[in-house]
This record gives sequence, structure tokens and C-alpha cells, in this order.
Amino acid sequence: MSTIAVLGTFDTKGEEHAFVAEQIRRQGHQPLLINVGALEASQIKADITCEEVAAAAGVDLAALKARKDRGETVAAMAKAAAVVLEKMVAEKKIEGVISLGGGGGTAIGTAAMRVLPIGFPKLMVSTLASGNTAQYVGSKDIVMFPSIVDVAGLNRISRQILTRAAGAICGMVSAQPPKGEDKPIIVASMFGNTTIAVNHAKGILEAAGYEVLVFHATGTGGRTMESLIESGMVSGVLDITTTEWADEVAGGFLTAGPTRLEAAARKGVPAVVAPGCLDMVNFHGPESVPAKHQGRKFYQHNPQVTLMRTNVEENRTMGRMIAERLNLSEGPLTVLLPQKGFSVIAAPGGAFHDAAADEAFMQELKKSLRYDIPVIEMDCVVNDLAFAERCALTLLEQIAAVKK
Repeated sequence: MSTIAVLGTFDTKGEEHAFVAEQIRRQGHQPLLINVGALEASQIKADITCEEVAAAAGVDLAALKARKDRGETVAAMAKAAAVVLEKMVAEKKIEGVISLGGGGGTAIGTAAMRVLPIGFPKLMVSTLASGNTAQYVGSKDIVMFPSIVDVAGLNRISRQILTRAAGAICGMVSAQPPKGEDKPIIVASMFGNTTIAVNHAKGILEAAGYEVLVFHATGTGGRTMESLIESGMVSGVLDITTTEWADEVAGGFLTAGPTRLEAAARKGVPAVVAPGCLDMVNFHGPESVPAKHQGRKFYQHNPQVTLMRTNVEENRTMGRMIAERLNLSEGPLTVLLPQKGFSVIAAPGGAFHDAAADEAFMQELKKSLRYDIPVIEMDCVVNDLAFAERCALTLLEQIAAVKK
């Protein structure tokens, strides 16, 4: 029998959470009811009260109740719920968590879930699950379960949905991954335009005894990779595809945010970094390209993705900003630069070939980079097998040096 946290705002949605708790009991697991609803009295008896949740994070609940500011209360209880859940998981007191909510409940529940490790079962039944859930899921494996109707009482629809949701979290908790050999982990970033290089490097690293996890550099992929590095599970980083910085600088839709590249630097994890696909900014269809970019060089990757070639000014900016992040490095780091092209379509003769723009990046990066960070320049394109091999072997050397 496993213990599953049932976390929610019991001052407004107590009946629904109690129903889910009963379904969990029927499936042979023990629910632990945690109340994070602080504005009114709880509708049901909680195992952990909102007062106890607030106290765990030093939140002045009496002052919150006196002010009756819903937004402030949601933010405070989200912070407190995260503290409580993280502690319970660390102490192995719960094996899963489920929450139900509308806007406020979803904000609180998912904020708490985002601090939990990848692989820990977490399920959010939400009125917002059918829309853009990026701000709620972040870089974690939170299952968003559409509530279909509002979480506002029990009816013939909600009973079905909540029963299935309870079954889903019980199934997630009961399902145990098969045990295998746990090899040390290396994470790698990849795009379609760097696939050849990453796959070749991956083979070399796997032959050396590592498990290589590849992340698609689509914004979410980069953020997820950074999150895994921060978890302390990673032995090395093969960051060949730093393209998300092009979207960050030029306003594309695949940005991973301004902290991309910082996790390995701050954790001191051995890393190899290359400017893979920094020549391209991602937009949706042609109609999605901002008017200010009219007249630029474009490439239709597919009907849903329009690529824009980065220019000299953007490359200088990226060189400086990437150097600033790499300069934070507390562990071994090497930068490798393919001088003849950062992607398949930017190679000589390709649609995005622009030697001046590439050179602007490389010069700005070298000028801004900390003096003790080595830079290796190679007279090839990013997908040259020799470049991929040099990246892989350099990373292996750095990991070996740290182990000594």
C-alpha cells in the first residue's frame, strides 16, 4: 500500500478531493489529505491543515486571512505547498500526489509539483488542462488531466473524470520501472540540423559506458535538460545545439529563457558547448513572422515552421550573452567552434550560409569569454564526424579529470 498526497483547496473544493481520496482507498492505497485553501474554513477534515502548511514555510496565515487578497494567498500557499511536498518526498512519506483545481488550485498544485523529482508521480486535474499548460508544467513530468466540467461539485461527468484520475495516479504509483544497469548520465542537446553530429558523438559516449539522454532543443527541451542537470544526476553535458539562444535574442517561439546554459556552469558539471543551429530563429507559419523582420532571409522547414537566418548584430549579441553564462562555470568547460557552418543549411552552398554572421558570433564569444576557458576551432561544419568525435572525446577527458 502506497501513500498518495491529495492536495487542494478544501475551503472551496473539499467534496471533490474527498471523493478522489475515497477512490484511492478503494484501490488499496492510503490518501493523505493536505489542505492549501486558506481563505475560508475547510469543508472536510484534513490530515495536514492549511495552518500547518503555512507554518512550514513561515507564512503568516492570520495576516493573509485578514487581508483577504486572493492573489496574494494563492502565491503564498503555492510557495508553502512546495516546501511541504518536497520535504515529504525527501523523507519518503508519500509515493505520489494528485490535486484538483481551477485557476488558483492549479497554480498552487502545479507549483508544488514542479519542485518534485522527475519520475515522481504527479497528476493535476484542471479546468485549464486543454489550453497552453507550459506555465504550469514547466520542465517537469506533471500529467495535466482535463476536468471537462468545472471542479464545482459532483455530477455524472465529474464523478467519471475524478474516478479515472484517481485510477491514473494509483496506476502511476503502482507501476515500477524495470530495474537495469544504472550507467552514469550524459545529457545532450539536438535539433534536426545537428542530428548527424549528436548521434555520432552519442555512440562514442555510449561505448565509453555512459547513458546519453538527448533533448530536443525546442525551448521545453532545453529547460528540461537544465532541470535535470540541476538535480545532480548528470555526469556530463554535450551541449552541441544551443539554438534556443537565437530564439531568445530574436524573438522566436522556441526560447528556453535567459538562464539557458547556467545549470552546468553553476553545478560545475563537465561540459562541451558548441553553437549548433545558432543560425536559425523559429517562427510558426510565414504569417507569424513579425513585420519588423520583413526582408530577412527565410527557410520553410515545414508548413508549421518558418526559419529566419540570424544576422551579424544578433550573432554578436548571442556571442556576448552566451559567454556571460559560460563565464559562470565552476567546472571543466570547453567551447568547440565549427568554422564552416553551425547547421546543415548554413554549410557552404546552403540556404543559410553566411560566413560574416558566423564570424561575428565567434569573434564576440572569444572576446567576451573568460581567459581560462579553452576554445577549439575546427575547419569544418557542425555535422562533420570529426567535429562530433572531438566533442565527445573532449567531454570524456573532462569527466575523467573530475574523477581523479
